[in-house]
Parts: sequence; structure tokens; C-alpha cells
Amino acid sequence: MRRMRLRHVLPILAAASLLAGVAAGGAVASPPSTLVSPAAFARAVATPGTVTINVHVPDAGAIRGTDLRIPFDRIARLRGRLPAKTARLAVYCRSGRMSAVAVTALHRLGYERIVELRGGMDAWSQSGRTLLPPRS
Repeated sequence: MRRMRLRHVLPILAAASLLAGVAAGGAVASPPSTLVSPAAFARAVATPGTVTINVHVPDAGAIRGTDLRIPFDRIARLRGRLPAKTARLAVYCRSGRMSAVAVTALHRLGYERIVELRGGMDAWSQSGRTLLPPRS
């Protein structure tokens, strides 16, 4: 009997909590980016208007078509180098850890149209795609 009541009460409490947050001016959090495969990331990079950002440090190479190189931990400080907040961004690093930090910072700055390369340049290479060598 008690289990049955909980089963009915929990969804109601969850819905009420969500509505209370929205009514109080809160918003339902959206993920800071969409994680995509190397194939989907290649399509994003090739899409006109997309700004591709390599956030890996130290330099470990780049994907052809990269527009900006901004260290993952300097996104907020170097915001003047970023495009308009309405721009579509494609963000990557070597493995995905630094890009995860970078997209969180970008989201905090107001960017909402972000795709992130799942697995980074490692996944890119493993999928048979080439990387440009590190800059000297």
C-alpha cells in the first residue's frame, strides 16, 4: 500500500518541482553542447557559418577547417576573439576532456549552438580522418 502511494506521489512531486522552478523564473537547463561523432563533426565543420575551435593545449595538431585556437581554460578571458553568440560553434580537443570544460564556459557566456567532437582528435584519427600537424 505504501509503495503504491509513493509510486503515485513521486511523479506529482517531480512535476510540481519543475513547475515551481519555471514559475519562479528558473529555466530547465539545456546541455551546453551536443556530442557528435567524427562524421557528424566533419559535416558541422563543412557547414558555412560554423566557427570551429580547437581548445587543446599544448598544440597537438588540428582538424582542417579550424578557425580559432583558444586554450580551453582561457575561453572567458579571450572572449573578444569569439564570434557573435548566435554563431554555430564546433569545438574539439585531443580526447574530449578539455572541450567539455570549454563548452561549459562557452555556454556560460551565452553560446547555445555548440557541437562537440565526442572523443576529440583521438576519435577523429581512429575514424580514418587526418589531422594537420602541430604548429612549430
